Amino acid sequence: MVENKKLKVYLDTSVISYLQQDDAPEKTGITLNLWKKFKTGVYDICISQITIDEMNECPEPKLSFLKAKLNEIKYINFKLDDRCFELAKEIIEKGILPRKSVDDSYHIAIAMLNGCDIITSWNFKHIVNIQTIDGTRTISQLKGYKDINILNPLTLLEMEV
Repeated sequence: MVENKKLKVYLDTSVISYLQQDDAPEKTGITLNLWKKFKTGVYDICISQITIDEMNECPEPKLSFLKAKLNEIKYINFKLDDRCFELAKEIIEKGILPRKSVDDSYHIAIAMLNGCDIITSWNFKHIVNIQTIDGTRTISQLKGYKDINILNPLTLLEMEV
């Protein structure tokens, strides 16, 4: 009998931030429901130092709340390295993301380099959009990386695993 392998899901900072976002109650509700799913261990959750650094820019008391929520789940924290910086640079040079979106390019690069199956984000402007999805798929194919899906949290929440 073959055991199903858990999907590796990379969280960008927006997913964690929307655990408490007073001006977006619908997204917050979706994110909190997704968090319940994460707590069951159905996915291998992944973040990076970029996620932590961006989260640490939140003011108190939100920062303490987000840290407590992050402590509720098991996750892998990927470190940035030279390969990540090079791939992120390529993502920007190919016009997949604008130059000002360096941190977003790091999120994508680190997820790709570490074999994640899914990136989930509420960032529709730079991450969850057709240009980024197509560009990421092209780079994956050119470099021989595993294809990665980029989904918003609602789509991920509704997936059957």
